[in-house]
Amino acid sequence: MTADSEKRVLVLLFDGVEEIEAIAPIDLLRRAGLETITASLSSSHQVVGRSGIEITADVLLSDLQSETFDVLFLPGGPGVLQLLENEAILDLIREFEDSNRWIAAICAAPKILASAGVLDDKPSTGHASVRADLPRPSDDAIVVADRVITSQGAGTTIPFALELIGRVESEESARAVAASIHF
Repeated sequence: MTADSEKRVLVLLFDGVEEIEAIAPIDLLRRAGLETITASLSSSHQVVGRSGIEITADVLLSDLQSETFDVLFLPGGPGVLQLLENEAILDLIREFEDSNRWIAAICAAPKILASAGVLDDKPSTGHASVRADLPRPSDDAIVVADRVITSQGAGTTIPFALELIGRVESEESARAVAASIHF
């Protein structure tokens, strides 16, 4: 965890990411004053989302090995499937779980958390296409279990991001961000 009061969020970006599930939470997290760093999983800062939108990540994940973050956020999208057996990503997820830091995943990304073993004893949700692959699936739009937040998909992005802000920063901050976007 960070020593100062500003919380740090690490957002993983990859080719095939669901753009709305990445960009909307990044925007809202930054509005809430959380230092939100986007990290590309490829060898380039550029990733191409599922709808062909190019996103420029702040850094390469490979450059952050000594960085400390309070939250790990994984957006969904079809590119998630390439991460299911990526041991470096699975180890990163386990590191966050083992150190009792927040992990957030939306859409198909909870399937990665399941592959990492962090959902074995926790209820979770995700996109209908992956929900049956979760150890304790829920039909709820958003599920919070210990320090893991999961959500179903693009349509739940705003409430998911506000829930994350409320848990990591404060309920007051989440309400202020919600009011600022007329939610």
